[in-house]
Amino acid sequence: MKKSVLYLSKRERQILDVLYRLGEASASEVVASFPDEAGDASIRKLMRVLEEKGYLAHARRGHEYVYRPTVAHKDASRSALRHVVETFFGGSAHKAVSALIDPSQRRLTDEERAQLEKLIGKAAGEGR
Repeated sequence: MKKSVLYLSKRERQILDVLYRLGEASASEVVASFPDEAGDASIRKLMRVLEEKGYLAHARRGHEYVYRPTVAHKDASRSALRHVVETFFGGSAHKAVSALIDPSQRRLTDEERAQLEKLIGKAAGEGR
């Protein structure tokens, strides 16, 4: 079953972000990665919850457990982006892309424009 990161709390997503960045880490290493005063016990509890939900797996390393994500970063990124598009743009990819390439924000480089044109062409060729 494909997992969705849509239903994770902010802190759960932050834990996954740390583990994506580190690859794998003990609970202590995850806690140490938080810039704020994250409670050790609460982070450990959330890591167990994430494991129960199927987002993390652990292995033993000496006297501690080392956790790693079970959902590929690419899949998690896509799921989160779908959530943003649904929530803020009514599910419209056009509105989301329009917001991203708003000329008042910054200009696209020629390379970025070419990459977008290639993606649009590919999607059109696939009937999307």
